[in-house]
Formats: sequence, structure tokens, C-alpha cells
Amino acid sequence: MTFVLSRLLARWVQQGWMLPVVVVLFVFATSWPLMVLAEPTGSDLVRPGNYWWYFVVTAATVGYGDFSPETTAGHVVGAYVIIGGIATLTTVFTKLASRLEQAKGRRMQGMEAVRASGHTLLIGYTAGRTERIVAQLLADGVTGLVLCAGDDVQVHPMPSQPVDFVRGEPTAADVLARAAVAGASTILVDMRDDNEALAVAVTVDHANLSAHVVVTLRDMEKSELVRYVDPRIKCVQWHTPRMVTEELTSPGIAEVYSELMTAGGTGTYSVTLPESLGRLSTEKCRMALGRTFGATVLASRTGEDLVVNPAWDAELSPGAVLYYVSPRRLTDAEIETALRDRGR
Repeated sequence: MTFVLSRLLARWVQQGWMLPVVVVLFVFATSWPLMVLAEPTGSDLVRPGNYWWYFVVTAATVGYGDFSPETTAGHVVGAYVIIGGIATLTTVFTKLASRLEQAKGRRMQGMEAVRASGHTLLIGYTAGRTERIVAQLLADGVTGLVLCAGDDVQVHPMPSQPVDFVRGEPTAADVLARAAVAGASTILVDMRDDNEALAVAVTVDHANLSAHVVVTLRDMEKSELVRYVDPRIKCVQWHTPRMVTEELTSPGIAEVYSELMTAGGTGTYSVTLPESLGRLSTEKCRMALGRTFGATVLASRTGEDLVVNPAWDAELSPGAVLYYVSPRRLTDAEIETALRDRGR
């Protein structure tokens, strides 16, 4: 017990809490004998079991009134206890305010450890770009965002947003530990250089084996190097921030986009519907192209109005443009024949 108390006292001294402790002990140690001298013999107030309670409620300026001095001298001692209590509380509150301000400053400077789990960790900061990514994630309903930026970012770049901030070298184990990398469910590595991104990806992969990790690259050929680290890591083109946020919120969507944009496989195409077919429903187009060619209608355009995923009962005017996904580009004749046959 003596060892514990000595360690606790040493810690208080180191943290600057010694002054209020000394003040309150001094006031208690001096006020009790004075109160014994001031009050009549046999007073309930000065009994050990009562005086400590009287001292606490009086020093705290609460004053329940269950015990009070009877003499004028006792009132003077009570005033002394009140003044000592106010001095102690002022010292305590000042210290608390100082500590809170220091803690806020450390959080703003990214020096405090994040206590989170299941969060989305963004590693790397680029002015303007990172703000857009965060705004899109928040718009998509993502919560629990943590930003880990390099030492060049001195203060929290987005203090008004619900984003925790950690500053330091992103490949350092202690920095990633402060960012709670081990508990993150989703991690975005968005560095300013592909080589940095690869280095961070290696570090992150060792620290968290279960998170959905997305790495942005300027040169997508380097994605082969990322696969050597861990084939589960998804690589996204750095220049498409919207695809980045979609991959974070919908794992695997980047592969779908990549497949659609790769020659030789399933692709996206458009066709202008023949005016001779008259008005058509979206349902008819979907059924005809889907069953005949395995194509999927994505969107339609009538004049200046583009509608993505149009309603099944929506009508397409003659000459409307249809956008679809298909294993190959369909000819105008194939589409016209399929739509005429389905109309019979």
C-alpha cells in the first residue's frame, strides 16, 4: 500500500497536481485545531467523524447545514475553510482546463492515439483531394473516419469534419498503432507517390490481415507488385477519386469497372433506337436485349435528359439513345429485329 501511495504521489507531482493537494491538506490540518479551540467543549462539529464531512461540504461551498459553528470565532474558522476551498477548487479547475486544452492541442496536432475499431482509415493526405474523398464517404453514410497524414501536415486539415487525425510517418509502427490500424475494417492508402504507396501497403498488410485494403496508383502496372504483397489488396487508378470511394464502400466494384473498360471482354455500348419502332418501354428493351443477347440496359437518353437505371415502365421516344452492357457490340439490325420480335 505504501508503495502504491508513493507512486501515486509521485505521479501527481509530475503532472502538477501537488499544489491543490497541499493547499487542501494544509487548510484541513490547520482549521480543525482552530475549530476545536473556537467551539464549546463537547461540540458535535469537532468530532472526527463529523468534522471531515463539515470540511468537505464547506470547502466545496455546498453547505448542507447539518453541522455549523456556534461561536463567532467558529464562524471565522468556517470562513477560512471556505476561502481555502475556493482557492483549492480554483487551482483544480485551472489545472483541468489546462489539461483539456493540452489534450485538444495534441488531438489537433495528431499526437493523440485513436480509440476506435471497425473504422475507415485513410492513410495519406493531398489538399483538396482528400477533402473530396472524405465528403463523398460522409455523403455515402460512412462514419468512423480516421486520417493518418505525414509530418508535413502540422495540424488537423479538416477540424470541422467528424474525422480523427493522426500525424507521423505512415510506415512507422507506432504511428499506425495510434491510428488503430489493427482494428480498422477498411483502409485506403492514398499516397503522393506509387513507391510510397507500395511501402505503406506492405506495412499495413502486416498490421491488419482482415481489413479491406485499397491502394491508389498512378501507374496501374504496379498493381502486380501489390498482388505479390497480398492478392486481396485492391488497386484503383489514382486519378478517379469517385471510383476510390466506391471501392471503399462496395468492395470489388473497381474490378467491375476495370472489366468493363478492358478490351476483349464485356463492355459498355450505346445505340440509337430506330424511329421506325415508335415509342418503346424500358421493360420491352430490357427483356428483348437480355433474353436475345444477354445484354443489360444501363441508361437511356431522350434529348438532353440522361436517366441511369430507368424505371421498367418508363417510355422511350423514337430516336432515344440506349446504353447497355453486352459481351459484344450489337448491330442496329440485330437490335431492331429483337425489338420487333418481342413486340409480336
